[in-house]
Amino acid sequence: MGVWIQFLVCIVLIGVAGVQLTRYGDVIADKTGLGGTWIGLVLVATVTSLPELASGISSVTIADVPDIAVGNVLGACVLNLTILALLDALHRGETLYQRASPGHILPAGFVILLLGITGFGLLTAEVGQDWRLWHVGFYTPLILIGYFVAVRTVYRHEMAQVARFTEAEPDRYPGLSLRTAVLRYSLAAVVVIAAGIWLPFVGEGIARQMGWTESFVGTLFVALVTTVPELVVTLSALRIGAVDMAIGNLLGSSLFNLMILAVDDLFYVAGPLLGAASPAHAVTVFSVTMMTGVVIVSLFYRPRARLLKTMGWGSLVLLAIYALNSAVVYIHG
Repeated sequence: MGVWIQFLVCIVLIGVAGVQLTRYGDVIADKTGLGGTWIGLVLVATVTSLPELASGISSVTIADVPDIAVGNVLGACVLNLTILALLDALHRGETLYQRASPGHILPAGFVILLLGITGFGLLTAEVGQDWRLWHVGFYTPLILIGYFVAVRTVYRHEMAQVARFTEAEPDRYPGLSLRTAVLRYSLAAVVVIAAGIWLPFVGEGIARQMGWTESFVGTLFVALVTTVPELVVTLSALRIGAVDMAIGNLLGSSLFNLMILAVDDLFYVAGPLLGAASPAHAVTVFSVTMMTGVVIVSLFYRPRARLLKTMGWGSLVLLAIYALNSAVVYIHG
């Protein structure tokens, strides 16, 4: 019971702080004119993805379970995109993709690029190609470079909109200064980070009691636990109408999670991380690639119709891919 109580305490802390995180993140976006896409992609996504970073580093150092590290990162990417379907179901009126900025296509494209590098690394290791620099796989510098290029590219795209944005939009938060917003955002971030870092260890304790295997635990259970901050923050952003911040957070978290694979590889001194992981993780890589492709098509096509009066066809496809991926990982595990 003690482990479950700790789990609930973590959820409550993340829930309360997550609401504040999205509120003051929206204030920062309004004051700076950067927009919800950039704030969600970098500021919010980085904070909510730190549990995956902490869990991944501990998995490849203290626990020496590379399968859990890889499964956690890739499973979190699957869950992030599945949350988009939940947002679409909760969003009233027009579909979520009609309200979203087409600028999200840019980070989504970089997600597919990093997924391609990751899948290439998994499959080359499976056929015995051990390309490395000391103990680090060849894919690690490529992922790191790709991530920072993605962040810079999206930043430049957002900055191109700043002048037009600041001229056309009035200050929606006249009673709050930028300094106050940054301070309160930082305090909420500290709470989310602390609870999020604690959360994976509680989740792993529960998983051990259930007797599940490492690949299954990493991809489904630990990933579910470490994705709680993204879920809470994204739902809070949707509640205040910050749709772009919500979507930017989910896509940004997927980008950051893939960058975590490179960081984990640096800490895993036994050799290239993907070479020590199960090739079954390639199934999850392909699942995330397909799901990201569905998101790009939906953002570009911007479907109006809701199937079963609940969500768009793109969201139903996301749920179907998630269910299929979960079934394959469960059977393999």
